Amino acid sequence: MSAAGWTPAWLWLAVVASGLYHGINPGMGWPLAVSAGLMERSSRALLTALCPLAAGHFLAMVVVILPFALLVAIVDWQHQIQIGASLLVIGFGIFRYIDRRHPRVLARIRPTQLGLWSFAVAIAHGAGLMLVPIYLGLCRVSDLNNGDQAAGVLMSANLGMAVLVAIVHATAMIVAGGCSALLVYRYLGLKFISRSWFNLDAVWALSLMLVGATALMLNLWQTS
Repeated sequence: MSAAGWTPAWLWLAVVASGLYHGINPGMGWPLAVSAGLMERSSRALLTALCPLAAGHFLAMVVVILPFALLVAIVDWQHQIQIGASLLVIGFGIFRYIDRRHPRVLARIRPTQLGLWSFAVAIAHGAGLMLVPIYLGLCRVSDLNNGDQAAGVLMSANLGMAVLVAIVHATAMIVAGGCSALLVYRYLGLKFISRSWFNLDAVWALSLMLVGATALMLNLWQTS
């Protein structure tokens, strides 16, 4: 396979990897699924709680990516949009690194509203922004023949890609989160969480900056 042929594969791998990363992060909600299972004393309750968590995360991804899906239809401004998106991700990563506090308003959402909670957390922590540079790379608008691509067809392709990226990412996220929740619920117990709780806020912020910086360097290299 040529180097060009590997590019989409690596980008899809990044979509899956970011989903696994988000899923393992306890801040994305899998401890709430453990709590639901313990309260109901049923693993079925745990699995049921994962559904609204996945739905909320998916909707957050779509809400963040869709505006860029509409923008990349403007082929002449593709590189400027990609550079702007990269700078946005870097800036938000710096903000999250400086201010690592969990938004207080999210603590007021009832545990029964897991879908809304998952959506709000993903938006507040910039989970969707992490996908934007990857999504823009997958669109590969510059490779399309402008003369053969009507604006409506191009926009439909971009919207379809946005939804597909969100689906793949959310699936990987909930698989990783679900496995973590089941592992704690069945084998490790709550003592494991209290003794070995890990805070990923700094890692999360740095990863946002890394994704944005990587996308920025690639775009600057392509335009040079």
